Amino acid sequence: MRILYVAMRYDYGDRSAGGSFEHWNFFHPLSQMGFDLLYFDFLTIMQRRGQQEMNRRLWEVARSERPDLMFVVLFQDQLDKGVVRRISEELETVTINWFCDDHWRFDNFSRFWAPCFNWVVTTARSAVAKYERIGYANVIKSQWAANHFQYRRLELPLMYDVTFVGRPHGDRREVIAELRRAGIDVRVWGEGWKQGRIDQEQMIRVFGQSRINLNLSQASSAGDSPPPSALGRRLATLPCPGPIRRLGKRILGRIGVLSRLSGVADGSLRPEQIKGRNFEVPGCGGFLLSGLADDLDRYYCIGEEIVCFDSLSDLIERTRYYLAHEQQRQAIAKAGYRRTIAQHTWAHRFDEIFRSTGLESPPLEELIRGRSGGQVIEVD
Repeated sequence: MRILYVAMRYDYGDRSAGGSFEHWNFFHPLSQMGFDLLYFDFLTIMQRRGQQEMNRRLWEVARSERPDLMFVVLFQDQLDKGVVRRISEELETVTINWFCDDHWRFDNFSRFWAPCFNWVVTTARSAVAKYERIGYANVIKSQWAANHFQYRRLELPLMYDVTFVGRPHGDRREVIAELRRAGIDVRVWGEGWKQGRIDQEQMIRVFGQSRINLNLSQASSAGDSPPPSALGRRLATLPCPGPIRRLGKRILGRIGVLSRLSGVADGSLRPEQIKGRNFEVPGCGGFLLSGLADDLDRYYCIGEEIVCFDSLSDLIERTRYYLAHEQQRQAIAKAGYRRTIAQHTWAHRFDEIFRSTGLESPPLEELIRGRSGGQVIEVD
């Protein structure tokens, strides 16, 4: 199979930030599975040539190379809908887009783009019915996975009690601060933290050398804070100096964070979505302590293969418990690793996608084992 791979190579298009999530979790496993790949890094090409020329180049490559599959991971509206539709309708190339955030981005993004593609992949079970309502039928419900060609068990000695790798989005600073106030030694890395970023190999080592790896999915997405309280709305109308207003916002924000993480819910919050970390940490043989996420129990036995928390107090309690119970922690980590390797690698996900769309590919066993001979051509 020859694949025109259309996605960002660098994190948010910033070369200095290193490889993107898409690069390590879509491109890299596909290359290790031995497929011929035309690498179309649309954001870098657009930065160099401009948006119109980048889209013209995409059509030119698709028309001249006639790939079996065009696999796309959209970011924003960089691609031209007309060009994508033309490839889908005029060429024999099967077009697929992987929608990353349908839990919250369907109404203002995905529903406008889906009709441009022959097939779409969603990780949100709730989105399947939404696609049906707009008359779009070719939907594959899939999920994130572990790139087992890179995320692996290294058998290194433990160095850290509790770690978190990721940006300090949403409530994450407050959550980490609460853990530290509870006397728990938490190490954090990522752009926006004092310690800064670590590269892919360093992150894999951290996953394997941590007694507990945190996945703060609930804190990661914008727009998930509770609506302002009556007190908050009243204070917002008071005429007060800027510094006092900012201090008030910080205090109210902290109250909102602690209320939500303590289990106070009003039904207005969107469901948590599964993240790549849910598979990557177990794929490295690490122990995962994760926020609850929609559908997560369909992929792991909660409490036996990974552990979840549902409030701030629960997070603190479970962290203390599993730091003190090494044998249980190790048994759960081993069970999570076995489940990941058996069912949740990118080889499993792509095999399912290819079969769903009628594309021919090697047997699953070969994809898992990896194949040599695939050619990668960088499109400029």
